[in-house]
Amino acid sequence: MIWTLFLSFIQVGLFSVGGGYAAIPLIQDQIVNIHRLMTIEQFSDLITIAEMTPGPISINSSTFVGMQLSGIPGVVLCTIGCIIPSFIICLTLAHIYYKYRDFRAIQTVLSAMRPAVVSLIGSAGISILLIAIFKNGNIAISNIRYIECIIFIVALFLLRKYKTNPILIILGSGVIGTFLYLLI
Repeated sequence: MIWTLFLSFIQVGLFSVGGGYAAIPLIQDQIVNIHRLMTIEQFSDLITIAEMTPGPISINSSTFVGMQLSGIPGVVLCTIGCIIPSFIICLTLAHIYYKYRDFRAIQTVLSAMRPAVVSLIGSAGISILLIAIFKNGNIAISNIRYIECIIFIVALFLLRKYKTNPILIILGSGVIGTFLYLLI
């Protein structure tokens, strides 16, 4: 299983164009859908923790998945698997970009890639939202998690309207959610 994890995270690192959030659907596909090493609920919990901890979410996610599934060896191999492709690609692209940055074709390619990157990030966000709002990610009125839905709406309102510090939103949501679940 450990080598399956390593190869899975090499694929994630290789194809997660657009940054860490774009890697989330790829990690989910490898770990939950293809290899069935975790349930979607377990994966959602790990992504939540990875989001709250400092550092890039793709590396945090790979670290948490590796620890959950294979302990310290899993941490090392999943994290290295996630980093190696990006490291090699970044070095190569940096060299090419600095050598040919004035060519119009390079600028055209970069402009054409932006919408795809935004769609990958949006897809990851929608996946996490559906898992957070609906039980088991199944979209149905009977599966709505009302407490999470209210916390989401209030947090979104505070972030957009009042530009509240995201750390305060995360901490406040955790405290309020814990308090409400202890009452219910």
